Amino acid sequence: MSKVCELTGKRPMSGHTVSHSNVKTKRKFLPNLKKKKFYIPELDETVQLKVSTSAIRTINKKGIFSYLKELAKKGDIKLN
Repeated sequence: MSKVCELTGKRPMSGHTVSHSNVKTKRKFLPNLKKKKFYIPELDETVQLKVSTSAIRTINKKGIFSYLKELAKKGDIKLN
């Protein structure tokens, strides 16, 4: 299962865990992803997406259809 947000494209990052003695150990920073169903009344469809919580907040603010149109305009996704 891929750990990539389907709307924003957020993916795992790598970095270091730094201890008190300043020893650096490699680690991964994973995005906060949730599987969520969205109803799009303009298309009369329900879609299930794996999205980051920041994308969910943006969808709650702008609405799912206008957010998808905005992403399609930028070329990030293809809207049918």
